Amino acid sequence: MARIKPQALLNQSKKKKGPSRISISTIVVCNLVVAVVILSLVTTYRHWSQRSRNTIETQNHRFEDTNAVSEQKSYDLPGYADISTSKGLITVELFKDASPEAVDRFLDLCQKDHFKGMPFQRVIKNYLVQAGHSPSSIPVEEWTAKGKLRGRLNTSPKHEAFMLGTPKTKGNNNKDFELLITTAPIPDLNDQLIVFGRVLKGEDVVQEIEEVDTDEHYQPKSQIGIISVILKREL
Repeated sequence: MARIKPQALLNQSKKKKGPSRISISTIVVCNLVVAVVILSLVTTYRHWSQRSRNTIETQNHRFEDTNAVSEQKSYDLPGYADISTSKGLITVELFKDASPEAVDRFLDLCQKDHFKGMPFQRVIKNYLVQAGHSPSSIPVEEWTAKGKLRGRLNTSPKHEAFMLGTPKTKGNNNKDFELLITTAPIPDLNDQLIVFGRVLKGEDVVQEIEEVDTDEHYQPKSQIGIISVILKREL
């Protein structure tokens, strides 16, 4: 049997050794890479989290600003009007909060001089006076029928004497917007009437209009109407 030389044994021993150990520098580099990745993820999360909070805060601020503008707009709207008629001046208060849509239409029409020259086309004594450019949307028979029943029906506090209103219409045709002032407490007309103001000064003027002579259709025999309407924020 041939003897193996010592040098050959040494070479065989080297070949049988396991994998070489990982160097310290490699471990340090791997740890640095992991730390950078984690730091990057944390930074990204914080960025998007802060951006989301900023977006929510911006939306909240916009919502608050919108509400503030809406409230400011309502506050800035005129709350009173001087209605100059051929019989004298009538000052009314507008119910901006209770009837905002009707008040908005009234204010818009005032700026367009819609009421300038508008005649009082219907006068029912101890009931109402009504002004409009076109025939009333409510037949006179309905007004007079309710007037006859006035003493036997409960009245709505909303429809007392010297209240300013307009008949309800199916559309938003501005030509059909009429002005109506009650001259006595009347039965509840919520189904047909929108009350959006009340007379503060000039009740005597309303009563003078009420006393004009009318025909069988409750139309004044002499010409009487609105000269102009001036809006005011304060009395």
